Amino acid sequence: MSINIVVAVTDLDWHAFLSGQPDISEVNFWSPSPTQFRSLREGELFLFKAKAPVNKIVGGGIFAHSTIMPCSYAWEAFGTNNGAASFAEMRNRIVSLKREPTDRFDDFEIGCRIITQPFFLNRSQWFDPPGWSRSIVRHKTYFSDSDEGFMLWNAVQDRLRSQEAVAVAEEAPMYGAPQLVAPRLGQGAFRLKVTDIYSRKCAVTGERTLPALEAAHIRPYSEGGRHDASNGLLLRRDLHSLFDAGYLTVSPSLRLEVSRSIREQFSNGRHYYAMHGSKIFVPDRYEERPTTESLEWHNEHVYRG
Repeated sequence: MSINIVVAVTDLDWHAFLSGQPDISEVNFWSPSPTQFRSLREGELFLFKAKAPVNKIVGGGIFAHSTIMPCSYAWEAFGTNNGAASFAEMRNRIVSLKREPTDRFDDFEIGCRIITQPFFLNRSQWFDPPGWSRSIVRHKTYFSDSDEGFMLWNAVQDRLRSQEAVAVAEEAPMYGAPQLVAPRLGQGAFRLKVTDIYSRKCAVTGERTLPALEAAHIRPYSEGGRHDASNGLLLRRDLHSLFDAGYLTVSPSLRLEVSRSIREQFSNGRHYYAMHGSKIFVPDRYEERPTTESLEWHNEHVYRG
């Protein structure tokens, strides 16, 4: 099966900062312009190429998701995994690359390319991208069934086999023949992906004010849940808090249930009881909808009844 491989241009400072951080499971390869990235499918290979004068491939990872988000939201989701030590540093770097004037208080949107299982090559292992043209300013797509693409795939695989030559965050994605590699989503990727698959609206109320929305784990990560879209719900902040505390749940039939404990403990909750029994909104793709298993777990172990 042929897969796509993207080699994308980045600042060496971004690479240097991230390669020095321990245990990185995901990074945000951001773009200063709010444009969608459609060159890869989930699970294909995304490589980092340092700008001139270096002009070498210096690392990469597995493509998980692409979206457009306000820069503050990207910082909240990924923090220093955006390749900067602070939000101010990240924002200033983006502003320096934007072509149009930007107000210092503007929460402008940026392109987010979420890369999981990132790896960073040691300097001795950096290499030239095949067939690269100086006129390329963003990225180039290769196909694994072409000579250049197959050469590129094998060059990456050879370097990943040399553990001494690679600074790898958690665990290197080891490749055999060209193939899709299942991305292991981290907290940031989970947050942005759940936000997108729920069309940026609360699954219960339909609220669309992005700062008021949060990606909730149905089964918490600390309790064996995964950062998978099917283990998530996009909820308004207050509903998320109540859901995590067990005052709300979602039944396997995808209806909201409100615990009587709200009335018993707080002598309140009329607003929430009005939602009891309402059908929640779920993503179009079946594999991204909440699983019956995770909903049953929340009903049995968290919900106060």
